[in-house]
Amino acid sequence: MKKIKEKILNIITLGSYKRRKRPTKLENYTKDLRELTLNYQTKELQKEHKNPLNKFGKKCFSQTDEDGITIEILRRINCLEKGNFAEFGPGDGMENNTLILKSLGWKGFWVGGENLRIEINSKNDFLFMKEFVTLKNIIPLAIKGKKHIGDKDLDLISFDLDGNDIYMVEELLKNNFKPKIFIVEYNGKFPPPVKWQITYNENHIWEGDDYFGASLTTFYEMFKSYDYKLVCCNTHTGSNAFFIRKDFESLFKDVPENLNDLYVSPRYFLHNVFGSHSFSHPQSLKTVNKLFE
Repeated sequence: MKKIKEKILNIITLGSYKRRKRPTKLENYTKDLRELTLNYQTKELQKEHKNPLNKFGKKCFSQTDEDGITIEILRRINCLEKGNFAEFGPGDGMENNTLILKSLGWKGFWVGGENLRIEINSKNDFLFMKEFVTLKNIIPLAIKGKKHIGDKDLDLISFDLDGNDIYMVEELLKNNFKPKIFIVEYNGKFPPPVKWQITYNENHIWEGDDYFGASLTTFYEMFKSYDYKLVCCNTHTGSNAFFIRKDFESLFKDVPENLNDLYVSPRYFLHNVFGSHSFSHPQSLKTVNKLFE
């Protein structure tokens, strides 16, 4: 019975599809059907959401629909054609939040612990630094990246470190790194008004459970104290939040003010990571213990 259950789950969640080099016809058919269903669901969620920015969500190089939101924000602030970026946690370089900016001709740099799958030519408009990011090195790394691309200020900074992100973001803000846009991964398990964040640990490695990052409310209040405004959370997965500097606030009058109207609940099951088959990652003992500190 256990083997039958595993086989069914593998088909539904495409677990075996992702592991095999040559998927079966049934797995290919299931994949196509699943993609069509999820596409339809996302479009419906975008239409129903109270925030008009969600309707712009589209995937190009991002994990899901983040690229479309990024482009619409940049269009509104008149920063589409020329700019510079930094991404902390770009993965293997094949799927992240700033590849779309590189395609637009932007300059920038990445910092992360993974090896890149892509080939990088040595140019002044881009730099990759293979480093595990901590509070001790993030400022020197950011300064080195800015110096390499020859810009004093950054237009967009994206974070996807699966852990200490909120501590790193605040460290940059404290040191006067104040881009026009921040894209951060929030822990969607915690809806507003729940405040929650992991304890800082420079050796933190995400274990595929719910012990990572910080709640949307925690990010919201931290950014607010540095004059940033939340304008969107991506619809497809409910995992990335977009914050703009307050000096652009007048360009987003159609965006709801209420945090509950901006929040998007997680759909982590879409990626079937670490055997998760539900809307939330497996619950960690550390997450619950954190409530009682």
